[in-house]
Amino acid sequence: MIAPSLVLASSSPRRRDLLARIGAQPARIASPDIDESPLKAEQPRAYALRLAMAKAAAVERGPGEVVLAGDTTVAVGRRILPPAETEAVQRSLLGLISGRRHSCISAICVIDLAGTARTRLVETVVTFKRLTETEIDAYIACGEGLGKAGGYAIQGRAEALIRYVAGSHSGVIGLPLFETRTLLKAAGVPLG
Repeated sequence: MIAPSLVLASSSPRRRDLLARIGAQPARIASPDIDESPLKAEQPRAYALRLAMAKAAAVERGPGEVVLAGDTTVAVGRRILPPAETEAVQRSLLGLISGRRHSCISAICVIDLAGTARTRLVETVVTFKRLTETEIDAYIACGEGLGKAGGYAIQGRAEALIRYVAGSHSGVIGLPLFETRTLLKAAGVPLG
């Protein structure tokens, strides 16, 4: 039997890099085009899981292909934080998470050869130190958090500002590797 090939339903270079850490090489990358707006009163965990499943379902799966999709949602309590699309939004987000706990919820969905979707949800708690205006200005100036959920990238300069992480570090970056590896192995995807 020929091993299935992996389709990554994401244009995120971070997800490709994370997959390489577990020896998974996507044969194809497809960017799903879905509406990522939260539904009215939707909770963060349900939102992340819905998006991961919608992204996986939006990508056409050919013969012998397994699709992997993921979503990382940052939340303060029940409030889903938007990506930092502008510096003003990033400043607001960093001010909101400064000195307090927030959740990074990573959902993954794998659709196997039979068309069965399997999901995992991983929640990581992250606490930033209380940030000064100077620290916020410097972090925004470095540019790495723009476009990112919560306004920061844990794998970059922001890591030096984080006091506490409980959960999956790779999940905060964009793909919880332990759970991803488990689902890919179950789907028969070869890992290096």
